[in-house]
Amino acid sequence: MHDIIVCYVCTKFDEFDSIDHFIKNYKKYNSGLKHKLLICYKMMNSKEINLCENKLGEIKHIKYLDPSTHNDFDFGSYYRVCKKFPKHKIFFLTGSDYPVKKFWLKNVVKHHDINSLIGTSASCESLLSNLKLKKFYKIINFLLKYFKFKKNFSAFPNPHIRSTGFLIYAKNYIQFYKDKRCKSKFDSWKLESGKDSLTNFFIARKYTVYVVNSDGNKFDINQWHLSKTFNYAEQDKFIISDKHTRKYLNLKNYQKKKFQLSTWGIRGQ
Repeated sequence: MHDIIVCYVCTKFDEFDSIDHFIKNYKKYNSGLKHKLLICYKMMNSKEINLCENKLGEIKHIKYLDPSTHNDFDFGSYYRVCKKFPKHKIFFLTGSDYPVKKFWLKNVVKHHDINSLIGTSASCESLLSNLKLKKFYKIINFLLKYFKFKKNFSAFPNPHIRSTGFLIYAKNYIQFYKDKRCKSKFDSWKLESGKDSLTNFFIARKYTVYVVNSDGNKFDINQWHLSKTFNYAEQDKFIISDKHTRKYLNLKNYQKKKFQLSTWGIRGQ
């Protein structure tokens, strides 16, 4: 088995105490599997990096300074980490993420092989289908935006692995990203859920794409919602907590049903 890296991307855009939550939960929940922890620092000054390093204390880790001087979002950082460690399996986490269940890594890795993409959460939401004309006098701007989105995004259902908490072979990610660039938030949306998304890239190449939940079970695309890892029912089977999973948990029941509808097209539960 190739060495496994857990890559936590820490940037100047994250909340100040984000790494505190990650450290606390990384210590609390046994990953269940031997791995290397890599902290990727992006667009942070030496003072900020030293503060994070002091917080990490005795946690053994690889310190990686992302050389990027502009914000190409997490996708660009993922690419450079993969280029640095091309023979590894890499489990990617962003700054708002932290594990919330034991064996969080073991349960994901056991389903992974050379021709698979494994996520800890996914969605069928479509940015195109969610477009709404709110004020009629802005119809021209709406139409311009609509055709731009129609060119780049599929209508609902638009299945895609979310761009955090996923496991992939480094060389596979390099293949996906090598001819791409991420210069804006719109570019990051395209890479996550667009017609040429990470998910669609590998589906087109006959890779298996699964979601794994905290029970260690894997789910095919047509059953992703049943994993209960993102915006579905009580969402009580998620492995990795991020700002969006936490937002859902804090909603009232009627609000959860709206999120569930836009994410999965399902009204019940």
